[in-house]
Amino acid sequence: MKLIIKPNRGFGKIEVEIDEELWGEIERLSERYGVSPERVIEIALKGEFKKSKGGLEGLEEKARELEERTWELEKEYAPLRFKAYGLSEDNKVLAIELSGLIAENSGLKRFLRMKPERNVELRKLISYYLQG
Repeated sequence: MKLIIKPNRGFGKIEVEIDEELWGEIERLSERYGVSPERVIEIALKGEFKKSKGGLEGLEEKARELEERTWELEKEYAPLRFKAYGLSEDNKVLAIELSGLIAENSGLKRFLRMKPERNVELRKLISYYLQG
């Protein structure tokens, strides 16, 4: 592969032949760090590397420990989330049944020519359980 480097100003340009193995490494670095291959080459040519301040191994070990702790917590709370989901679905079913019973009760009161009651708080509670 041929790489052509042009200056921002002026007429000079540099042509360099890059083998496929090196280009593959440049593309791998590009994908790994989320930058364009041109930017990887620019950083390499200018030497704009960020120097490690040491302790990288310690940080990687701490990240592994935190990941393990996260999975332990996930194992601990997954059954609770499942139970909460089940209760939420049960509440929805009960809210639907209660809404039907309220409608039936209103119909019976109209049939008996009684004054129907409007329970606003109960309706709000039913809509809350139907949404969540």
